[in-house]
Amino acid sequence: MKYDEAIEWIQQRSKFGIKPGLERMKWFMEKLDHPEQKIRSIHIAGTNGKGSTLSFLRHLLEAHHFSVGSFTSPYLIHFNERISVNGVPIKDKELVMLVKKIKPLCEELEQTEFGPPTEFEVITAMAFVYFAEQSLDYVLLETGLGGRLDSTNIVEPIASIITNIGLDHTRILGNTYEQIASEKAGIIKQGVPVTTAVQHHGSFQVIKDKAVEKSAPIYQLGNDFHIMNQKPSQEEGEMFTFKFEQQSFSDLKINMKGYHQIQNAALALHTFLLMSQMNQIKPKENVIRTGLQKTRWPGRFEVVSKNPLVIIDGAHNKEGVISLIETLKRSYPHHKKRLLFSMMKDKNVSEVIQLLDQYFDGIVFTSFEFERASGAEQLFSQSRHPGKEIHMNWKEAVQYELSHMDSNEIFVISGSLYFISKVRQYFELFAKNMIK
Repeated sequence: MKYDEAIEWIQQRSKFGIKPGLERMKWFMEKLDHPEQKIRSIHIAGTNGKGSTLSFLRHLLEAHHFSVGSFTSPYLIHFNERISVNGVPIKDKELVMLVKKIKPLCEELEQTEFGPPTEFEVITAMAFVYFAEQSLDYVLLETGLGGRLDSTNIVEPIASIITNIGLDHTRILGNTYEQIASEKAGIIKQGVPVTTAVQHHGSFQVIKDKAVEKSAPIYQLGNDFHIMNQKPSQEEGEMFTFKFEQQSFSDLKINMKGYHQIQNAALALHTFLLMSQMNQIKPKENVIRTGLQKTRWPGRFEVVSKNPLVIIDGAHNKEGVISLIETLKRSYPHHKKRLLFSMMKDKNVSEVIQLLDQYFDGIVFTSFEFERASGAEQLFSQSRHPGKEIHMNWKEAVQYELSHMDSNEIFVISGSLYFISKVRQYFELFAKNMIK
């Protein structure tokens, strides 16, 4: 089997299971001799910020010389990014070997009462096998959707993180903040500490109730640990002070913009300090500072060109768009902003576009090749922006905008992370030729 064949086989699996539940994953793990029990994991759920929080925690651990596996989704450039060790994606040949191992089991599973596994279940099973074989110090697991019935939720982690709660994937997770919080809180395990930045009262109460039920210590940002003195860094990024119990770190620097990234860094640092209290780690302040400052997470308020100024951001729901707009206001208050936008049709399109209409000086709606992508016409029709435009070919739209930008203008490209993935690849390959 070749690499391309392996990827094609994975992606031919269904996106969602006929029967939601963890039975297929439990069946997998039994057949694979329970690799999920051979790793020390930290489990991360939440509507937004999972990947950034994971990246901050990974860099904190790596800076203290631990080996760290990461399971994330979606990927931005290469499929292999989803399964990595110390930031290095799994090799093609290793991925092919995993598919060869998993494929016969999938065929066997299809004949059982549980039915065929989903694409995400297959990738999750592959990740568990790979991480168990690597004998890692820690494995950071990002949920794919929700938490309670997510295929990653068969682990017994040493710590859990719930970043925030927003109204996303409502057709699957529920239509209220409390319903979605209940799904995310499904990752809370007996006695395992949980750290959260959730501020919505009803959502937090749901999470707290689950933690009490599971005798799990719960720590809330703003109540049990704190961010203070936040301000834009003189360089790229942000500065802030962090406090937890008797520990205080002033003027911490991160190289990712936005208050939401300060929150993500605080979640990671708090979890890291909890792990140190469990006698897992001896933290060093200078190493903590280095780890946070080294953290990057592509596609999140990422500057892909400085002249002209082009920013890409994977804001794909209400909370993400609010964070994007707030960060633009703080970082570039005097610039004009034009937006190229595309998103998935299964998202709350009207709510997102209403926010965009109120802020950007001009909006160009487009689409991209993906089965769940919304049509440009649908997005355009939802907008009430007086300067709205439509361009069916996003690459041509990029070229046009770059060639017509003023010096005091920012070109923002946003929407689905799948769209941002394509845009980022395009800039890597062709931007140098386009931008003079």
